[in-house]
Amino acid sequence: MLITGASSGLGRALAEACAQPGTVLHCSGRDAARLAALAAAWRARGAEVREAVLDVRDADAMAAWIAGSGRLDLVIANAGISAGTAGGAPESPAQARLLVETNLLGVLNTVQPALAAMRAQPPGADGVRGRIAVIASIAAFVPAPGAPTYCAAKAAADAWTVATAAVAARDGVAMTSVCPGYVRTPMTQGNRFPMPGLMEAERAAAIILRGIARGRRRVVFPWWLGLAARLVGLLPPRLATALLGRAEGKAPLP
Repeated sequence: MLITGASSGLGRALAEACAQPGTVLHCSGRDAARLAALAAAWRARGAEVREAVLDVRDADAMAAWIAGSGRLDLVIANAGISAGTAGGAPESPAQARLLVETNLLGVLNTVQPALAAMRAQPPGADGVRGRIAVIASIAAFVPAPGAPTYCAAKAAADAWTVATAAVAARDGVAMTSVCPGYVRTPMTQGNRFPMPGLMEAERAAAIILRGIARGRRRVVFPWWLGLAARLVGLLPPRLATALLGRAEGKAPLP
């Protein structure tokens, strides 16, 4: 298993859920000390852990890491950042670029080399050469004025994953777009607005891994929040953004 953004939040919960004897975990993150401490804990559970301090925006480094990881049965493109327009200030160009480079291009830098690697490896007993999951968001379904680039990047990641899954399936690679609602992580800790359906990262990780194992093309949870987001997204733009704009946005990056 290979996972990006494993040193915190949902990525940490996903890696911990898979840390068991017989499992090889390739985990990346940007905080070397925190990643090393977690890797030691996962080794104590019996997993073989190979950590790497990487930035998903570095396409060459990501490609080299993935190519050198050996057989990969599961890759989770989890690394991401969150920021918005709380306080009413317009989103800065620098923030918009960073969100796109991390939440969208970082996904491509992870998934494209993983696809190439999996297509070249023999299928398992179930006929699948490998599984890939992209962590998008329910925010992909709504044009929230409080997080414009975040919503746009997650929408692109979701659409790209679902569209690519049809082609990848012909080569024996199963792809899943994961669209969670609010998960209790350091990323959501600073939110100053209601978060309906907020759940613990461990529960979210269990839902995600179950959906991946079942071969679902898209996993959305909680279902009722996903349905509500879809319905709001179908409204005329002025009405949708008027409804969504009533909530305080995500805090901008420092």
